[in-house]
Amino acid sequence: MSQYKNHLTPVKTRTKPLYLLPLHFYGYQLLALAVLGVIFFWFSRNEVLDYSLSHYWFDPVTHHFPWKENVWLDRINHRLLKYLVIAAGAYFLVKGAWQKNPRMVVIAVLMGLGAAVVGILKATSHHSCPWDLLAFGGHAVEYPLLSNVPALSGPGRCFPGGHASSGFMAMAFFFWFYPEKPRLAWFALFCGTLLGLAMGYGQVMRGAHFFSHNLWAGWWVWLVQVAGYFGLSQGFAWFRRGK
Repeated sequence: MSQYKNHLTPVKTRTKPLYLLPLHFYGYQLLALAVLGVIFFWFSRNEVLDYSLSHYWFDPVTHHFPWKENVWLDRINHRLLKYLVIAAGAYFLVKGAWQKNPRMVVIAVLMGLGAAVVGILKATSHHSCPWDLLAFGGHAVEYPLLSNVPALSGPGRCFPGGHASSGFMAMAFFFWFYPEKPRLAWFALFCGTLLGLAMGYGQVMRGAHFFSHNLWAGWWVWLVQVAGYFGLSQGFAWFRRGK
């Protein structure tokens, strides 16, 4: 993908500039997201992968997830890692605003936007977490994605994976490195993806999410970040031209 480097149009500022990506970059991202969306939708409808992974961490004798209260998964993965990523975003926002560095501010905004959209979707979802389901010792009924909501769907608010989105937030650093160091940018995207999957899988082990919940979290975060960067970079370029 390094061929994009020659097509980048910088938006000049007194500090580290934003840059305009060519339209075919966005076309490739939308195509990739469409393909992944079809695959993830199949996983969500089929449910075999989700149930296989969750049953591996479930104790059928005690009817609970033994790792639910694990210190490393709860305090380190579920809390500390999330706070560290959020702190990184806050640092970029404050420092970027102080130094009038638009790229730093945009990275922070993209991190927040991705997680916020997932949070809204999760808060309005009728899908319950594995530990609330009948199959895992709970009382709620699970149903495939986009199916009719059953009467006993339970507390809901579990889709997509909110915690995984905290890790996927870091994918925004792709846009920080890309113009000068495209290989490092793709590596940052890979690391952000890996962080989100790792943080999300910790929740799978605890019974807090199905694996597909985390896949969709990453999908939504990257979609929002790509769309967000397009809108913000175009808007900033328009603003600079008008001055």
